[in-house]
Amino acid sequence: MKIPRCMSTQHPDNVNAPFFSESSEIGGEEEIIEAYYVFSHIGCDEQMWDCEGKEIDNYVIKKLLTKYKPFFDEKRLGKDTFLTFRIPNPTIEKAEAKILIETLDSIPRSFDASNLIYKDNIAPIFEVILPMTTGPSCIDRVYRYYKDFVAGKQDKLFKDGDITIADWIGKFSPEKINVIPLVENMESILNAHNILKIYLQDKEVEYQRIFFARSDPALNYGLISAVLINKIALQNINKLSEDINIPIYPIIGVGSAPFRGNLSPNTAERVLKEYPSIQTFTIQSAFKYDYPLGEVRKAVELLRQRKMKRPQIIESEKCLEIIQKYMKEYTKQIIILAPFINKVSRFFPTRRKRKLHIGLFGYSRSMGESIVLPRAITFTGALYSLGIPPEILGLNALNVNDLDIIKTYYTNFEEDLKDALKYYNSDPGFITKDIDDKLKDLSLDFEQNEEHKKITDYITSSVKKIKVIDFSEQIVMAANIRKFLG
Repeated sequence: MKIPRCMSTQHPDNVNAPFFSESSEIGGEEEIIEAYYVFSHIGCDEQMWDCEGKEIDNYVIKKLLTKYKPFFDEKRLGKDTFLTFRIPNPTIEKAEAKILIETLDSIPRSFDASNLIYKDNIAPIFEVILPMTTGPSCIDRVYRYYKDFVAGKQDKLFKDGDITIADWIGKFSPEKINVIPLVENMESILNAHNILKIYLQDKEVEYQRIFFARSDPALNYGLISAVLINKIALQNINKLSEDINIPIYPIIGVGSAPFRGNLSPNTAERVLKEYPSIQTFTIQSAFKYDYPLGEVRKAVELLRQRKMKRPQIIESEKCLEIIQKYMKEYTKQIIILAPFINKVSRFFPTRRKRKLHIGLFGYSRSMGESIVLPRAITFTGALYSLGIPPEILGLNALNVNDLDIIKTYYTNFEEDLKDALKYYNSDPGFITKDIDDKLKDLSLDFEQNEEHKKITDYITSSVKKIKVIDFSEQIVMAANIRKFLG
């Protein structure tokens, strides 16, 4: 069984629209074109198809196979290329819960559409991604609903002595699907091995995939926490795989901003070194559309050529102690910056014709008063637009010993910081002196981007005025320099 290496996603972190989009927002039939484009031109071997927050297209497989038949004759969906649904989680997303039912019901119809053309019984869709997984029952319910109530209904009689549903409308294939848990908060990421252990104990599977979030953990707990908790989790997952003798293939959701993973065509080699035990890397929109096609294809080829290796060995307890100290300071700074982040986010451009996922995040003050923040891409972009790379927040909580441990386990720590600091603007006075002092102590060799600084000077002066003027154009200008929106 081929397990994909590069999963194209619909994360809207791109500055520039692709050539096939009629506007700055991709949507509708353009997402069908996008799926073909990432397979045929970029070289990705998987497309995540988002069924949350938009009108779902239950005929995506039929449209791809009829519109681009010569390509898929050679690169069969379900064998050489893969389309994987991201479904709503009914436990969390009550308003969209029934979209799950529609989506799962469409899987046998997609099988029929493919089999009508190729007659090879290859299921074009056989895996789904379940976001915001917090326990084994979340995954198990999706698995059993499909097995027992979608495919399983085919053997039911209408009444005694009558025909079965399969006799009436045909067989339902595939008979079962794989469910990929997407773990997004710290507790679930660190507990992922136990979640999978319980889920798999009564199932016969050839392999299992698991998806680790990288953006929301950074938003919630800071850059360093996001990297370290994922590395602890990857170590635990590897041990589980060995203990139960089932191959487990991790996916990581990395974006182009250093804060969100720092995977761009320029950094693919570094990210491979950072996460050697990852099987599948997400290729988000900035990676695809904000760089020349030749560079994009070359980086995707590099990612696909490399084999998954064993994870880095982590001293979990030491790392968790550092995370708690760092996270406390990071959260304090976010609470102070929240009003400015929200002012900027009002002018942030959209790149997809849908609402964003709800996500598992939020901060609470000690007195119980909660604050609301935008989602990770807008959050990241808003801070960069203010000249505050979020990568630097919380650093002042760390001492020399902490930093030595971080540098040991976070391979690209200094390189990622240097990438971020090019866009740091200390002039507006948002950042406290102790962060500035910590940055000087680190003695990182970087060159500030003067053009980006001028733009952030303009944005920050506008934000500080009582009546804020529209600076959406300046947000995009700064993002063009960085080659990512957020």
